[in-house]
Amino acid sequence: MSIQITTEEVKKLRDATGVSVMQCKKALEETEGDMEKAIMLLKKKSSDIASKKSDREALAGIVVIKQESGKAIMLTLNCETDFVAKNDDFTALASTLADMALQEGVEAMNSKAETFISPVVQKVGENIKLGDIAEYKGPIIGSYTHNGKSGVVVTLSGGDETLARDIAMHIAAMKPEFTNRESIPAEKIELARELFNKEVETSDKPEDMKKKILEGKVDAYFKELTLVDQSFVKNPDKTIGALLKDAGDIVVVGWARSSVI
Repeated sequence: MSIQITTEEVKKLRDATGVSVMQCKKALEETEGDMEKAIMLLKKKSSDIASKKSDREALAGIVVIKQESGKAIMLTLNCETDFVAKNDDFTALASTLADMALQEGVEAMNSKAETFISPVVQKVGENIKLGDIAEYKGPIIGSYTHNGKSGVVVTLSGGDETLARDIAMHIAAMKPEFTNRESIPAEKIELARELFNKEVETSDKPEDMKKKILEGKVDAYFKELTLVDQSFVKNPDKTIGALLKDAGDIVVVGWARSSVI
């Protein structure tokens, strides 16, 4: 005679695992109503399903940033489609993993991540993978995320969190490649000179004028890509460099950007 599974038992198992009602009912039937065995069975099935989906491409996802005084975590969690990237279970998973990394450390989070990811894979039916994750520390930290698709963390030598967040928002919008002119690799500058030199050499200007034109083109090219030279998105009349100077000669110690499709 088959064992009768009550609605209360199914609900309890669903609350414990997060999987569908039908899966919970089936697990309880297979384990003859033993709750602990049913939980173990569903965890095993979650792991098996996750393993089978692990080779599927996961390029969509979400960027989550969690921070507290002097420290921030930026985590990217990938899935297969934008539909799942907006799923409540998926976004909650990303938030949980980021919180865990902030409180317990990235290494500890990585060691536990799969046990949190597998049940969500079973629920949403897509491959889920941890993307980039890093910890940032500094005297002043600011962060900004845009629709969960991109995130920026900025560390400053001084100022306050509002200033750091403004600069993080600017970086998200303007996507600079370098902090200042000193941070541009010499080989990048030479490559730009070679590129623009081909344009300049075709002109009939005098040689000394050609050199000035070349340097002007190179300077203008890198000005658009250098953070401190860019016009501040919230006040285009002021550059980021001027904004930092007015705030008390603040220095951008570092910044990082992460994004998903």
